Amino acid sequence: MNKVVLHCRAGFEKDCAAEIQELANEYGIFGYPRLERNSGFILYECYQSGDAERLIREVPLRSLIFTRAWFAVVAELKEMDPTDRVSAVLAAAEDLPKAGKLWVESGEGDAYHSLLTFCRKLTVPLRQAMRQAGLLTKTEKENMPRIHLFLTDNQNGYLGYSRSDNGSPHYMGIERLKFPPEAPSRSTLKLDEAIRYFMTEEQEAERLQSGMRAVDLGACPGGWTYQLVRRGLFVHAVDNGPMADNLMESGQVTHHMEDGFKFEPQRKNITWLVCDMIEKPDRVAQLMGSWFARRWCSEAIFNLKLPMKQRYAAVCECLSQLTEILDASGVGFEIQAKHLYHDREEITVYLRRRD
Repeated sequence: MNKVVLHCRAGFEKDCAAEIQELANEYGIFGYPRLERNSGFILYECYQSGDAERLIREVPLRSLIFTRAWFAVVAELKEMDPTDRVSAVLAAAEDLPKAGKLWVESGEGDAYHSLLTFCRKLTVPLRQAMRQAGLLTKTEKENMPRIHLFLTDNQNGYLGYSRSDNGSPHYMGIERLKFPPEAPSRSTLKLDEAIRYFMTEEQEAERLQSGMRAVDLGACPGGWTYQLVRRGLFVHAVDNGPMADNLMESGQVTHHMEDGFKFEPQRKNITWLVCDMIEKPDRVAQLMGSWFARRWCSEAIFNLKLPMKQRYAAVCECLSQLTEILDASGVGFEIQAKHLYHDREEITVYLRRRD
């Protein structure tokens, strides 16, 4: 087969399609996307046989902003017998590699919610049958391929696999996080997910150490500040609005009732800059660039709010502007961007200075 299924947030199928087509072309992998609006997935059809496997092997998944997870298709399943879907799947499984996990999936869009419930019911008997057939290890293994059964309805779908070294470790690319009741807003999950996505546990322990200094621009009421405080950092929270009392009582937060675009830290020993301000994305990108150009901070996580249309183009323009600012100032840097699960009409960017 020459197809790849890509998961994305429902409503962002066009952005996912535009991005994968552009990046695949850069790798000499040519094809075209097929999409259904508000489904939460697209199908990318390669022109050449074998290019689906090349795509998931050679194109880094982390270089894609709008794709959460993907897999290469080995068989298309049509009109499966409702009384014995397991046999239909096994009959189409000859080209699958031996795998350490099985995921039975569907789209994230509203039209697929009931189908996801059925996917969970099908997973147990299919997993047992695949283990008996030698397609799956007896216990789940992380460092092996993963088998994906993607259902478009209860009788049709796609069977395929993803790689553990270039695929999401989470079902449908979504890491589920529990909201901490003491956090002042649900936006706290955005920063928590970003830290988990952009850094390994070892990197987090090294780069987010207790006692470090941070600035949170647009902090009110403190959802992002909360994540820094619970990791032991001292935070300058910048916002004209009020901060949560429990954060102020921690002794780790200094509240500056100022405009985040005008704030300048008195001491330039800031390790972390975070920002989730509701503002035009190009303006936020320029602000982040100015902080790094002046070497006021070493690392940053920030959100870029997206327009309603041409979102992928807007993202490319903002990241290009930011790169130009950093290059002109002679700052070495690394940058990653992702449309995370807890994001809505925004993407999250991680920026690190590499002087």
